[in-house]
Amino acid sequence: MNNEAESSIPNRATTREPQYQRSIELAVQDGLTTLGLMTNQAWIDDPRHLVFTLARYKFIAKMLTGRNHVLEIGCADAFGTRLVLQEVKRLTATDFDQTFVEDVLRRMDPRWKFECRQHDLLTAPFPGSFDAAYALDVIEHIPADQEQVFTGNIVRSLTPEGILLLGSPSLESQAHASPPSKAGHVNCKTGQTMRALLERYFHNVFVFSMNDEVVHTGYFPMAHYLIGVGCTRKPFQERQ
Repeated sequence: MNNEAESSIPNRATTREPQYQRSIELAVQDGLTTLGLMTNQAWIDDPRHLVFTLARYKFIAKMLTGRNHVLEIGCADAFGTRLVLQEVKRLTATDFDQTFVEDVLRRMDPRWKFECRQHDLLTAPFPGSFDAAYALDVIEHIPADQEQVFTGNIVRSLTPEGILLLGSPSLESQAHASPPSKAGHVNCKTGQTMRALLERYFHNVFVFSMNDEVVHTGYFPMAHYLIGVGCTRKPFQERQ
């Protein structure tokens, strides 16, 4: 929260239509909500990208409605995490970068509280048991020779009926991506390789295409973004 709003918005300010007065009351009472580190950069450099990101979080939220305990991997500033929190009973967010975790905790709203901790999935599974997990814009940063360690460690924290969702820019989209967008992308997926990765760990796999903020079942090579969904994990011996 940014309490500077208390001095910039008069207590007696009123809106011309009374139904909007709550916007003044909240700003005076609690201050204006600030963007997170990464979201702030997107809003300054490319506002449209923020729309795409929030659309991905909304899709995740709707896919996981009613889940008991969900694990987010690579939450960054967790600005979109609240959308998932609206739909699930409990959520734990993680990121391997302590700088982002501290940013999340500094901005945490007690009315939308969730656990946020630093953890690197390449070193070990996250402790606990979860009936769903998701990682948006993470797998493309994991070297191909380490993706099985990364994905396997996520799966080890899932219940047998657990769900995993992975979101990543498509390999085909990289020809049109800007240098900042491509930075760190060492393992972008095609629709086929996204499916193959998840099929190592799950009996049922579904892959969706995404262009801008629209999720669909269209032709993978024309998708800018891919979201893979794995359901019902396989026994360990089947994943060798």
